[in-house]
Amino acid sequence: MPTPSGANKQPSTTRDPKRSRRAILKAATDEFVAHGFSGASVNEIAARAAINKRMLYHYFGNKEELFLAVLEAAYERIRTGERTLELDHLEPMQAIERLVRFSYDHFFEHPDFLILLNIENMYQAQHLKKSAKVQRMHSPLVAQIQDVLLRGQADNVLRKDVDPVELYITIASLCFFHLSNRHTLSVIFNQELSTPERLDRRREHVVSVITGFLRA
Repeated sequence: MPTPSGANKQPSTTRDPKRSRRAILKAATDEFVAHGFSGASVNEIAARAAINKRMLYHYFGNKEELFLAVLEAAYERIRTGERTLELDHLEPMQAIERLVRFSYDHFFEHPDFLILLNIENMYQAQHLKKSAKVQRMHSPLVAQIQDVLLRGQADNVLRKDVDPVELYITIASLCFFHLSNRHTLSVIFNQELSTPERLDRRREHVVSVITGFLRA
């Protein structure tokens, strides 16, 4: 019996816009991480996503807009994770500890995020400056941290002279630097800093540094 026309064809991502966008963003993330912004190839991204280049431009406009979409998706992943922490249900110091551990673990589990941030900083955030989303994503986090600080200050648990943005930058810095530089640091200090034991020790060290600074 003849096979009905198209019965053996694989479904095309072009027939499912959400699936197509996910495929393009995944392929673009891999390409930008591997080759940077200037070295990344739109042709290669289209091939990785199994979609024609015309459709890629239909969804994302151009290479700059695609890179911005990749950045926004990376920020959305960490902001989504932070929203699940339920910091407002915890005692202030416990909330800070949970935020620090989450930040460290997220950076470790998403090394592509660290690379994308390094790439964008090389361009002085010229792509991110065009984002209509990224500041809105960060505002709830700042409000969450501010709430934790105010509750801790009211209970005389946390010091009173802490800015929530400065605190988050410090947390991110302590987590980011070790993870993004652990291979060179391992050579410099002749110690393997990437073992599970050393990673756990470093995460708890960062927790101790932050909570020690905040304690009233």
